[in-house]
Amino acid sequence: MSSPSPSASSILVSQMLTYSCRFAGPVLLFIGTIGCSLNLTVFCQKTLRRSPCANYFIAYNTANILYIYCGLLFLTISLGYQIDRTTSSLVLCRLHLYTALLFHSLSQFYLILASVDRVLITSHHALTRRRSTHYLARISIVIGTIFLIIFHSHALIFPNIIQIIPHVFICNFEQSWEGAFINYYTIFKETLLLLLMIIFGLKSIHNIRNIQHARVAPEESTRATIVDRNIHSTSSKDRQLVLILIGDITMYALFSFIFAIYLIYMQITTNTVKTFDRTQIENNLRNVCLFLLNIPCCISFYLNFIISKSFRSEVKKIFIRN
Repeated sequence: MSSPSPSASSILVSQMLTYSCRFAGPVLLFIGTIGCSLNLTVFCQKTLRRSPCANYFIAYNTANILYIYCGLLFLTISLGYQIDRTTSSLVLCRLHLYTALLFHSLSQFYLILASVDRVLITSHHALTRRRSTHYLARISIVIGTIFLIIFHSHALIFPNIIQIIPHVFICNFEQSWEGAFINYYTIFKETLLLLLMIIFGLKSIHNIRNIQHARVAPEESTRATIVDRNIHSTSSKDRQLVLILIGDITMYALFSFIFAIYLIYMQITTNTVKTFDRTQIENNLRNVCLFLLNIPCCISFYLNFIISKSFRSEVKKIFIRN
């Protein structure tokens, strides 16, 4: 009995994905590598390192560049040039899934920490602002990183090489309790973290607006003026870091929202009998979502350069000194 043949539309989608990865993939790899390297250089400068939030951005960009080479490079080679060793080696399969899951989760985690830090530093309560410290930043990064390294270790044990349609194999979790767990966990993680980033980002904006309104409000007395200046002492660079954070959150939300919808759809249709074409299209959509997840990592520097005056100034200083 002959295996089913893909439809014209399915072939077209596959070809579009192949050419996108073949040509857009290397471009994104190049600009992403340059962008993350420049981000790290800028946030390591003394003027920005004074802020505890710089620690989170350094960790965030480190995770981003590692994710680019574990995720985007893999997609470029496997989909763009049909070279995929993870479907022939179980060790490479599990190692790839583990590193991709880990670095993507670390990137999200560091962005959440930066969001919390911006809420603290923009608060009108002095005691709340004092909680934003370098010590808290370093401890949070170390403890969170160790926890996620251990938590994602299941990806070194349970993934397998699966045949989804005739002659098409993928490296993924099987549709058993392990697969159900990772599906629900990923859905929960993507939706919850996205909501938290949006909430913390909006809270930071709200705090800054309150500070600005308080500063332009009529002053009733000299004492009120002194109190107001003491309470609302958020520096210009701290406000610029909030803008950078909002830009990163916006980009992350735009591209991860699509992946969250895809995961929910796949979980709902888990027990549905699917045709050959539908399975192939769903696999292509999965690859498209994974490809899109790399875009915020690649364009972060260029977005920061556009929206932040302080960031542009630091970049110019770096190039002038060199």
